[in-house]
Amino acid sequence: MTAIPQERRVVTAIPGPKSVELQARRLAAVAAGVGSTLPVFTARAGGGIIEDVDGNRLIDFGSGIAVTSVGASAEAVVRRASAQLADFTHTCFMVTPYEGYVEVCEQLAELTPGDHAKKSALFNSGAEAVENAVKIARAYTKRTAVVVFDHGYHGRTNLTMGMTAKNMPYKQGFGPFAPEVYRVPVAYGYRWPTGAQNAGAEASAQAIDEITKQIGADNVAAIVIEPVLGEGGFIEPAKGFLPAIAQFAKDNGIVFVADEIQSGFCRTGQWFACEDEGIVPDLITTAKGIAGGLPLSAVTGRAEIMDAAHAGGLGGTYGGNPVACAGALGAIETMRELDLNGKAKRIEEVMKGRLAEMRAKLPNGDIIGDIRGRGAMIAIELVRSGTKDPDPAAAAQLAKACHAEGVLVLTCGTYGNVLRFLPPLVIGEELLNEGLDVIEQAFAGV
Repeated sequence: MTAIPQERRVVTAIPGPKSVELQARRLAAVAAGVGSTLPVFTARAGGGIIEDVDGNRLIDFGSGIAVTSVGASAEAVVRRASAQLADFTHTCFMVTPYEGYVEVCEQLAELTPGDHAKKSALFNSGAEAVENAVKIARAYTKRTAVVVFDHGYHGRTNLTMGMTAKNMPYKQGFGPFAPEVYRVPVAYGYRWPTGAQNAGAEASAQAIDEITKQIGADNVAAIVIEPVLGEGGFIEPAKGFLPAIAQFAKDNGIVFVADEIQSGFCRTGQWFACEDEGIVPDLITTAKGIAGGLPLSAVTGRAEIMDAAHAGGLGGTYGGNPVACAGALGAIETMRELDLNGKAKRIEEVMKGRLAEMRAKLPNGDIIGDIRGRGAMIAIELVRSGTKDPDPAAAAQLAKACHAEGVLVLTCGTYGNVLRFLPPLVIGEELLNEGLDVIEQAFAGV
């Protein structure tokens, strides 16, 4: 495969005529409920570039929602997955197993926090991993309640919709949802009533009080939280919050689950975001960045907890597919070889520096209410000038302006007012800065 030139190129309107034609076919054949951020149809992608069918090259600040951290056509992923394709595509690990699955589980035991004995089970998607983490926690504790947090996102299956905080577009009209899911406050520093400096202590005390009084700690099987809340707006819980919740779980025999589906595998400049405050979760769920773009997810955790489910109680036809496992081993090889944790930290340095400059020098810079995130998981929260009122229209406008100029950005946030940046960790610094130039120019139209 020839490498894609790592340069932005806009040769047609975006979307271009071939994409428009494909979009018409799509509307006739694909269910309307399946959305797209930007209807440009991809022909090739790699490094920090997505090339569309019209020959436009877009700078990729989305990574397929934090999936293609090693790039969308990483050499080691392609090499290993291609070799596996030639050998066999599937046997079902529950019928006749294969080494790749075992090897991925060994790597997960080595890479995830904590030096205790660990085991893993592999699945297809993030939602499946979360659902299975809950099953395992319930089997281990013999309890039923699950605690989640404001602004959390955990998936689109029935149980994980119930665990997800945001109604539109994830839950609207799809209920009733699975019972025994309880939501408590999170330390959202930027919006904490008494200020960010108090958020960690106050939010953890409030959450623990609600769990104790409203649910009963003895009834809780699992507390599930994203160490950096993704869809909710790239919210980093204020310092002290996660350690307090993890300690409460430990003191009460509750399984503490870190949902690292968006934040894991070097995305935040560490293998896993929970390492930032030294959290060692009982279970950790991973997906997205794990396999370089192939569908794979995992639940990894303390061996005694993972072994609580009866034989045959965990699985699924495609879980730990051999081609996806080969891709994961290629992705992990790439992360180690290129020091993608170091790359993510450098991306943070560049992006936060440039975004802070924009806020300081742009005439409308004060609409950037908050700049936050870690590594290559960075966001700006947009507000109405002089207030903290969410401004989703500004986020949509900025995204649209960036798209027109060939930079793919995504929005998120409970209020829809957050512009999030998830560049591939292998993006070149020149391309990164060019993408930031386009973002800066886009502010002129807001």
